[in-house]
Amino acid sequence: MLNAVTRFRAHLAGVAALLFAAALAASFALPVQAHALEVERWTAKANQDSDNTTVLGATPTRVTWQGQTDEGESVAQVVINLPEGTTVEAENVKPTVMSGLDRLEVSAEATVEGTSVTVNFPEGAPAGSLLMVELNRTLFPADGGTFGLKGSYTTADGQTHDMPPTDAQITISASSPTEALANWIDGQDWVEAWNSVRFLELFFNPATIVRCIPALFSGWLLSLAVVAISFPLAIPLGLLWSFMRMAKHRVPRAIGATYINIVRGTPLFLQLYIAFFGLPQMGINITPFAVGAIVLILNSSAYLAEIFRAGIQSISKGQFEASRSLGMNGVQTMFFVIIPQTVRRVIPTMTSEFILMYKDTALLSAVGVTELMMRAKVITATTGDITPYIVAAGFYLIVTIPMTKFINSMESRMGRGRKRKKGAAAPALASPAAAEPTSEAVIARNIRMSETFAAPAVDGDLLAQGNHMSH
Repeated sequence: MLNAVTRFRAHLAGVAALLFAAALAASFALPVQAHALEVERWTAKANQDSDNTTVLGATPTRVTWQGQTDEGESVAQVVINLPEGTTVEAENVKPTVMSGLDRLEVSAEATVEGTSVTVNFPEGAPAGSLLMVELNRTLFPADGGTFGLKGSYTTADGQTHDMPPTDAQITISASSPTEALANWIDGQDWVEAWNSVRFLELFFNPATIVRCIPALFSGWLLSLAVVAISFPLAIPLGLLWSFMRMAKHRVPRAIGATYINIVRGTPLFLQLYIAFFGLPQMGINITPFAVGAIVLILNSSAYLAEIFRAGIQSISKGQFEASRSLGMNGVQTMFFVIIPQTVRRVIPTMTSEFILMYKDTALLSAVGVTELMMRAKVITATTGDITPYIVAAGFYLIVTIPMTKFINSMESRMGRGRKRKKGAAAPALASPAAAEPTSEAVIARNIRMSETFAAPAVDGDLLAQGNHMSH
C-alpha cells in the first residue's frame, strides 16, 4: 500500500514537471505584445467658460494626444480614430516631436479621412522621442458622450500595433440651442463665402458671434455689477478727499494731496497687482471680485476728488458770504448751497469718469475676475479667432455710446440755457450787474431758495442784512 502511494506521488510530480516545462516552452515560442509607444495624454480643452472642465459637443475645442516612444523603436505613423460624427480639418492637425524640452525638426504629414486622423513621419520619429498631435477646432458630436482612445501606430520596421490602452477618456456634454443655431449658420452658403475672406473669418465670424453672445452676456452683467457697486461708493469718498485737499489745516491738506497725487500718478493695472498679490501676504484673503471693486473705488475716488474740488472752487465766493450772513454755518452752506450747484456743474465730468471706470473693469481679468474681458479671452483661446473680442467691444459700446450721447445732450442743454439767460436779460438791463449769470442778484436768488434750510434762529434783522448785502 505504501509503495502504491509513493508511486502515485511520483507520477503526479512528473506530470506537474511536464506541464511546467510545456508552459515555459510556450512562453518562449509565442510572440509577446510589446508596445513601442506609451500613451501619456488624451484630453480635450474645455470650451465653456463657466468652468474649466466642460467640453460641449458641436463646439470647437482642441484635442491633444501625446505618446512616448520606446528607447529602441522609431515610429513612422500614428492613426487616431475619432468618434462618429466628429469633424476636424487636416489643416488644423498639428504634430510635434520633442526630445526632452527641445523641439525636433522632424517632417510630418497629416491627413483626415472621415473620422480617422493619420500622421505620417516619412523619416520616422526618433527613438525615445515624445510625440504630440493637436487637433484644433475639433467638433465632437452634438449629443455628447464619453469617448476613449482608439487607433493604431506603425513602427519604422513596418509593424502595425493597436493604440496602447489608457484609462483617459474625453467626456462631451450635449450642445445647447445656441450651439445648434451656430451649427446651422455654419452650414449656410453665404457664411462659407463670407468666411472665405480671412479677415472676416477672424474678426467677424457669424457662427462664433452667435456662440459668444450668451457666454459674454454673463460677463457683461458682472462688469456692470462691479461698476454699480464701486461708483456710488467712490462718490462720497471722493468728496471726503476733496474736503481734505481744501482743508485749512496743513495736516489733512497734505494727506489729501498725497493720496490724490499717488493714486492719479500710478497705473490702475499696477494698483490691482499690488492689492491682489500684497493683501494675501498680509493675511488678508478676499475674493478677486472684492479686490477689484476696492481698487476701483480707491482709484476713482482720487479722480472724483479733483472733479469736486474744481466744481466747488468754481462757485462764486459771494455765495459763501451771503449764506453765512443768513445764519448758515459752514456745513449747511456746503451741503445746501454749494454742493447742489457743484453737482449740477460736474455731472458731465462725473459721467465721463463713470465711463472710464466701466472700461477699466477689463483690467480685472488680470487678477482672475471672470468679467467680460476674461470670458472673451477664454473663448478666443479655444476658437483661435478674434471674433470674441469684437463681440466684447460691442457689449462695452452698449453702455458707453448712450452715456456719451447723454453727456453731449446735457452739455448742449446747459449751453442753450446760458445763452437764453443772456439773451433774455439784454433788452431789460437795469444795471451791468444784472447781465452776469454770477452777479449778486443771481446769488441772492439762490440764497432765497435755500433759506428754508437755514437754522430757525435767524431773525428778521439778519435776513434784512443779508438781503441788503445781496443787493
